[in-house]
Amino acid sequence: MSCLPEILSDICDLRSALQLLESTPGQLLTTREPVDANAELAGVYKRVGAGTPVAPPTRIGPAMMFENVKGFDVRVLTGVLASRERTAMLMNSSVERLPFDLLDALENPVAPVTIPAARASCQQHIHRVPLDIRELLPAPTNTLKDAGPYFNMGLIRAEDPETGEADVTIHRLCVQGPDRLSVFFVPGRHIDQFRIKAERAGKPLPISINMGLDPAIYLSACFEPPTTPLGFDELTIAGGMRNRAVELVDCVSVKAKAIAHAEIVIEGEILPGERIREDINTDTGYAMPEFPGYLGDAQAELPVIRVTAVTHRHNPILQTIIGPGEEHVNLAGIPTEASILRLVENSMPGRLLNVYAHSAGGGKYLAIMQFRKASIRDEGRQRQAALTAFAAFSELKHVIIVDDDVNIFDSNDVLWAMTTRYQGDASTVFIPGVRCHPLDPSQSPDFSPSISAEGVSCKTIFDCTVPYRLRERFTRAKFEDVDIEKFVPAGWFG
Repeated sequence: MSCLPEILSDICDLRSALQLLESTPGQLLTTREPVDANAELAGVYKRVGAGTPVAPPTRIGPAMMFENVKGFDVRVLTGVLASRERTAMLMNSSVERLPFDLLDALENPVAPVTIPAARASCQQHIHRVPLDIRELLPAPTNTLKDAGPYFNMGLIRAEDPETGEADVTIHRLCVQGPDRLSVFFVPGRHIDQFRIKAERAGKPLPISINMGLDPAIYLSACFEPPTTPLGFDELTIAGGMRNRAVELVDCVSVKAKAIAHAEIVIEGEILPGERIREDINTDTGYAMPEFPGYLGDAQAELPVIRVTAVTHRHNPILQTIIGPGEEHVNLAGIPTEASILRLVENSMPGRLLNVYAHSAGGGKYLAIMQFRKASIRDEGRQRQAALTAFAAFSELKHVIIVDDDVNIFDSNDVLWAMTTRYQGDASTVFIPGVRCHPLDPSQSPDFSPSISAEGVSCKTIFDCTVPYRLRERFTRAKFEDVDIEKFVPAGWFG
């Protein structure tokens, strides 16, 4: 009962992805040293490979498997997507091509299919109520100030109670009791819309929480409106990425479907009218480290999930993410890049060459846009492209625009462009009073009197492109194109 890849690079679930990483030097680190899921595990990976915006010292490193988690027989894996290079390898793509390949999948979707339970590896072991999820699964606590242990790579799948349309999204899930989880929805998320509809009817919303998946599923699930409007099933994008339908299976305890080859599935229902304080068990005042790099505030009233069953594979792997860091950057950022590319290309074809949702913005707040001006008539279009990017992704805060001779994936090159091709008074566009993402702590009237309410921001365009009429003054020094392999060892450049 597995997806049975035909070749090593033919990824169809988490285990086939791990086979590829194991075969590639430096991409997977495994340890059998006993580790505590309470803060210690996250502390280890902070140093090994979490990356920006985790506070230094940190680095971009390998994925890491913890095979000996104290008190549990479940392995914990983190960092699978915590490197853009590794993400590209797992998608059979390249660093530069990732958003374009996601767009190809978006435009060539493959719908998921439902398979019999006998073929679903996620149901090799079934735990029905009564159960205590705290004893079954080692949900990690990132820091000692966390509200509690969290499942933060749990892909929730649910269906609209009115239309039957499906959606998948990732949300932070805090363990609140033996069969209770809280769930935090940023306003506007699609599954929250399903929950609201069910609650209005006085009914619970059946869901599955899927952990340990083909990386293409996680990446595809992070698309947001307007690219994927309400009712769009992101699993069709994952199917397009692999040119193979994602396989689903009927849950064993609720009327919902699960990812058939997930490592672990938590089945349950979001209860109508029931709310819980996120830090009710700890009183820390905080939730967990969020993608901007800060501890998020504990929420006063969150919807409650009642767990009805847990199913898993033989020798299961609990996949997690370490708070902020490169893994969140790639999960959130690469779909953002694809969305910006699509909308700008539709409005001004051929000008925007690439986009990078920079690590410093957690994949959401900062975009570097590489723009080509072909004639004087393109002057000003670069700023229009930036405005279009804000429309494509409402949570974007800053856009830096550079010319086509600047490497957007090299921060030094971007800062060089900002230093030599940017004047603050002439090259900056401020867009004040715009709603952004609620987790940016600077978006507060306490920070600036210009901010009218919490969550409102001044979005900014930093135009680091050369005015077309002055382009001859800004030609970079040209060096000879030489055969470097005659002078350095083979493979030295990777």
